[in-house]
Amino acid sequence: MENIAPLVGGSVYTHSPAPRPPQHGKFRTTDQVLNILLRGDLSRLRADSVAESLGISATTLRRRLRADHTSYQFLLDRARQYRCEQQLRESWLPGKCLADQLGYLEVNSFYRAFRRWTGVSYTQYKERYLHQPLNS
Repeated sequence: MENIAPLVGGSVYTHSPAPRPPQHGKFRTTDQVLNILLRGDLSRLRADSVAESLGISATTLRRRLRADHTSYQFLLDRARQYRCEQQLRESWLPGKCLADQLGYLEVNSFYRAFRRWTGVSYTQYKERYLHQPLNS
């Protein structure tokens, strides 16, 4: 199983995964939700379907995540951020395509989230990291 620990506490742009023993108890629901989000289709996964796949109600899911001091929306945002980083490491996609892949209904929502994650716009990021001259 892929380690998703860096997604909970900070930016995936600055943390690298480190091995972590399986946890029992605290944060277990958080880890399960993140694993489902990271492996699933973010354009189709909703809190109620994640809860159903865990065999609990949506209300119980919210309560357990609140006990872990997080929320479904926060975890979804972290999963989107992680997936975005992984995609950009492989190849560049137009913002509209990446937004769709990450489950955003509006491309502008993706652009706002991208700026929040990185501190720069999607266009600035592309100019900064893709158009750097190659040193011979």
